[in-house]
Amino acid sequence: MQSLWMLLASLLFACMGVCVKLAADTHSAVEITFYRSFISLILMFGLVRLRGVSLVTPHWRWQISRGIVGFSALFAYFYAITLLPLVTAVTLNYTSAIFLAIYLALAGMRLRPGIIGALIIGLVGVVLLLKPSIQADQLFAGLIGLASGVMAGMAYFSVRELGIRGEPVTRTVFYFSLTASVCAGVWLAFSELHAVDLKSGLNLFGVAGFATVAQLAMTRAYARGKTLMSAALAYSTVIFSSLFGVLLWGEVLDSSAWLAIGLIILSGIAATHFSRASPVEQD
Repeated sequence: MQSLWMLLASLLFACMGVCVKLAADTHSAVEITFYRSFISLILMFGLVRLRGVSLVTPHWRWQISRGIVGFSALFAYFYAITLLPLVTAVTLNYTSAIFLAIYLALAGMRLRPGIIGALIIGLVGVVLLLKPSIQADQLFAGLIGLASGVMAGMAYFSVRELGIRGEPVTRTVFYFSLTASVCAGVWLAFSELHAVDLKSGLNLFGVAGFATVAQLAMTRAYARGKTLMSAALAYSTVIFSSLFGVLLWGEVLDSSAWLAIGLIILSGIAATHFSRASPVEQD
């Protein structure tokens, strides 16, 4: 199934998170966002040219709005990663599946009672994760992480709409990288820019490289697979990130935090199960 592309994307996104945390030792979140977007833009331009895909799009409003929302979600996510345990930041970002379902409902998709129950479970998990596992001085970072999930869900909804309208995956990723580069570049014009050495350069390239390939796989999953199934499979990033966090930084969460993470993952899986009969979601 096309949705299984999300498993590859999840592993690569977890690798990206590791590189973000490493790069945060020398660069700000907006700098990391810029380098991630600009390097990805160069890579995507080469890929677009290689495949002979036209950059002319009849859906430029959707592409630009998706890019702006995606940039906002990306920056919020990177900011949260720099301040929170990796698995906590990733889990908050991956509440995007919950908000994606809400956006689909607002767009006219009929949500079955089971999906509504799954969303409630997910929201309970979010509350538990924010409350006991995040210290008072980290609450703002936690809310930023949650905001990244809200905006990521909106961005994924736009990806779905672009796929329905026939936009090629490479074109969509290219315009996201272009828009995010411009937004981050304007911000950096009024911010401090740190020098890049070999070590930090490798970390920054790792952020962009892993993210670019992951986004191609993610975009393919959302554009051609079942939307909510893809969103649920994205939770495997939480598992990969928790392993990286333990191995690289010795990050350990308490039992209540893991309960919250489990509820959020269960929410995504349940939403997938109860959405199978929806005709608009078939492969």
